[in-house]
Amino acid sequence: MKYIKLYFLVALLIVSCNTVKQTTQVVENEVAIVDTREIQGGMWIPSLLKGMNENEMQLLGSKMTAEDIYSVNNSSLKDAIVHFNGGCTSEIISPNGLLLTNHHCGYGVIQSHSSVENDYLKDGFWAMSYDEELPNENFSVTFIKRIDDVTLAVFEGVTPDMDEAAKMKLINQNILKVSKAAQKETWQDANVKSFYNGNQYLLFVTEEFKDVRLVGAPPTSIGKFGSDTDNWMWPRHTGDFSMFRIYADANNKPAAYSKDNVPYKPAHHLPVSLDGVEENDFTLVFGFPGRTNEYLPAVGVDQIVNVLNPAKIEVRENALKIVDGFMRNDTEIKIKYASKYASIANYWKKWIGENQGIEKSNAIQKKRDLETEFSKIVEEKDLVGYKTLLSDFERLYKEIESVSLARDYWVEVAYRNVELLNITFSAFQLEQAFLRGGEQAFESRKKSLLNSFKGKFKNYSAKVDQPVFEKLVSLYAEKAPKEFMPSNMMNVDFKALSNDIYANSKLTSLEGATELLSGTADEVIKKLNEDKAYVFGKELHTIFYAKLEPKYQELNLQLAAVQKKYMKALMEVFPNKRFFPDANSTLRVTYGQVKGYAPKDGMRYANTTYLKGVIEKFVPGDYEFDVPKKLVELYNAKDFGQYGDNGKMPVCFIGTNHTTGGNSGSPAIDAHGNLIGLNFDRVWEGTMSDMNYDPDICRNIMVDVRYVLFIIDKYAGAQNLINEMTLVHSKKK
Repeated sequence: MKYIKLYFLVALLIVSCNTVKQTTQVVENEVAIVDTREIQGGMWIPSLLKGMNENEMQLLGSKMTAEDIYSVNNSSLKDAIVHFNGGCTSEIISPNGLLLTNHHCGYGVIQSHSSVENDYLKDGFWAMSYDEELPNENFSVTFIKRIDDVTLAVFEGVTPDMDEAAKMKLINQNILKVSKAAQKETWQDANVKSFYNGNQYLLFVTEEFKDVRLVGAPPTSIGKFGSDTDNWMWPRHTGDFSMFRIYADANNKPAAYSKDNVPYKPAHHLPVSLDGVEENDFTLVFGFPGRTNEYLPAVGVDQIVNVLNPAKIEVRENALKIVDGFMRNDTEIKIKYASKYASIANYWKKWIGENQGIEKSNAIQKKRDLETEFSKIVEEKDLVGYKTLLSDFERLYKEIESVSLARDYWVEVAYRNVELLNITFSAFQLEQAFLRGGEQAFESRKKSLLNSFKGKFKNYSAKVDQPVFEKLVSLYAEKAPKEFMPSNMMNVDFKALSNDIYANSKLTSLEGATELLSGTADEVIKKLNEDKAYVFGKELHTIFYAKLEPKYQELNLQLAAVQKKYMKALMEVFPNKRFFPDANSTLRVTYGQVKGYAPKDGMRYANTTYLKGVIEKFVPGDYEFDVPKKLVELYNAKDFGQYGDNGKMPVCFIGTNHTTGGNSGSPAIDAHGNLIGLNFDRVWEGTMSDMNYDPDICRNIMVDVRYVLFIIDKYAGAQNLINEMTLVHSKKK
């Protein structure tokens, strides 16, 4: 923490119970005390930083202005921040369009270029020239060029007496008008997003680049070191990074892949700091966080923690155990299922930590206490429109509980974790397309489906999927609410059922699926409805669409209306509290500090890990904790180059930035606007930050950029990549 020099006083206050540092600030000749915990947390809109946010960042040590971070007319940090294929974040780190993101964000691409003979997951990949960089189909990155507030236009004509369906219909019509009328270049897009649960709307003008090529990736023994065991954990020793490059046409504009395209020239790229971090250093994380629900009522959080999360955890735990057994004994299956396994395990472990964090931080009771205070003020001020909000929540959450639980079982079993059922779902959508749109709709859907099947079956194994089917479908039949249970899942011998289906269905291979989908619409529909896997899945999917999903959407619409009103009420009833909009995959800024933490009594974690910890965890031959021979040699020789710190090689550090899924790959930026790290995870105790950010235990995990540079330079020998970056000593400014 960097303390502000006062004209007549320098104050340093320490709260004895938890050693929280405070900042002093002169306000009209009086000393104001600011608890820095109270100004951390939040995912702020970058175009709206002037004022409170700018002041808070500077109290935490930032030397940047709001204009340095977001500007429409001048180069700013936002011009280096890129939405990475709609999921993660990446950043430009050279004047030649070089992108840095997480290894796990690029994992699917790296896997797609890998084979048993040429395994880039195992061995890594480094392009030593532009010609060696690998293009990727159906892949893109997106820049935010401008953000406009369009709330008034979106609400035009909306009146309080409308029912929710009518309101949303008019709002969606207005959004379409606003998007079409937006001022933009012909190659740009415009879309509108909702904020504060539908109380504010912002328009984003974007540019999408579709020629993105793989440049570099360390082996998984570095980029995924610790794998699922260390996922969501601290101390962490993972070099979670990969590198790509954006290509553009001769005019530096977006273009489809062409050998004639050239490296993109950005309006701004992030200089890379060689100076590292210290406790209380300012950190800014800039990216595209996916989804948070900070303002849910206590009853909503209670339902998630005690009903929905346990069900999803149990489903994934069973799937992971089966898949892991196959992956450990078969290299080909390990490659096929590496990305899928990581995806399943990621949120399985997150939900476990989330539940533990909610309990540890007493989050549900804190929300109840806030609601008690809220009700008291509402009564005192006679705010009639807000008096039934909490009772409305209680009623609706009670009504939606069984629906939400049944829906989660369908999603986790039929859509996500049993691959054959997911395939039957795609085929079910094909039949529905024919029923709704006839032959033309059918043919269009079939063409798309056959193309997608090529990718699905490339990484599919029926011998892995069958025991997953048997276990998860039986779990579904046992645990899901009975009012939404298909008849073909009642009183069934699931072992016999799975043997029958996997022995006889044509949907377990690309050849069989292609054969089923050959012919006219009538012929295909007839063949599908004679296939045992399809018949089983169809009943499951029919109940989902006909009974489950309509009820869920009906109740969810009502809940959304109450949540929208509650959000407005909170800001009105508590005008002095800080309220940031929940994450919704739009560009956000979150600021904090490098800081260790104490997860348990008598335990204190430092803020940085080192290469020594990698060697201490090293288990030769283990797929999670193996270490490349060259990395061991570099460690033994202490050959860290200019990237080491007093004879040690930093690997990761933690901070108080408020992050979530989608922030993977986000840059960690120092007080001067330079890159110091790469966000990739959160500590397990703080994964509940999606519903309850607590500065005492919520920490985001970042790869130290010096470790990234060390791996590129000393391990990979890719000096060509180092040479195109702008390396700086930021602390000498």
